[in-house]
Amino acid sequence: MGESDWEDEDFDSDGEIQEAFSKGLLKPGLNIVEEKKECKNDVAGLKRKLFDFKLDLKWIERLDLDNTPAPLAPELAVQLEEQKRKRESLIKKDKKNISVEDDKALNDFRRETGFYRQAQSAVLAGIPMLHKLGVPTKRPDDYFAQMAKSDDHMQKVREVLMKKKAETERYEKIRQLRQLKTFGKKAQVENKLQKQKNKRELMEEVKKYRKGVRTDLDFLDDKKAKRPQKGDVKNKSITRAQMRKKYKDTKYGFGGKKRGKKANTRESAADMSDYRRPKKTGGKPQQNRPGKTKRQKIKNRRN
Repeated sequence: MGESDWEDEDFDSDGEIQEAFSKGLLKPGLNIVEEKKECKNDVAGLKRKLFDFKLDLKWIERLDLDNTPAPLAPELAVQLEEQKRKRESLIKKDKKNISVEDDKALNDFRRETGFYRQAQSAVLAGIPMLHKLGVPTKRPDDYFAQMAKSDDHMQKVREVLMKKKAETERYEKIRQLRQLKTFGKKAQVENKLQKQKNKRELMEEVKKYRKGVRTDLDFLDDKKAKRPQKGDVKNKSITRAQMRKKYKDTKYGFGGKKRGKKANTRESAADMSDYRRPKKTGGKPQQNRPGKTKRQKIKNRRN
């Protein structure tokens, strides 16, 4: 406290002492004897004051209701029971030495439920009374109210909202592009690892074949089947010229290479399904066919 604060405090105390001395309240020792205040329950005065400011208004001006809470709905009863079990489990988990009935959170939920039931009862009782007095309780479809803000102010608010929306969409687009870029890098790495894995598996199968552990070459066919063929591109867009060419091919025949269609390929040369072994003729050795000169001489003899 500063020096001025002490001076103000001394001044106040001196003023109180002087006022008490002028009233004759000072006794020996400069002690002030305070008078005891008696509290009175002036019922008549209170009723008189209540009558003075009480207004005799109609109910439509007061809209006061004195009713009991509405019956407890089944869904509210279920919520209360679930809340009670939840709070009981939390109390046991926290090891608190209180009962469920004394839990403050549960009591708050019950209090809010009581407010809801009281308001529901007031609505059920007040709506019929308003209808009886001819007071509408629903807003008409063509109702228009004066706006609290001007059109210029609302236009500024709309511009700010549109600007925020555009910024949000821009940030969202940037985030999606970053995710796509990250996903693309991840897919590229996975494809590279998959190729390395396939190559490693193929080399292991080749080693097994060389060592004699494996005698077939089916793994080569499996690798070839897994390899994407030409033209197996998904979502390939077909142009108008390609469609016209396809239609002409179906109508006039397929053009292109004509020669060498019947030539053997690697698969057809290795295909032995149509091969039939020659049958033996009674165990006799098969005679060779005579030459052309000899066959001509035999023919001349017969003639």
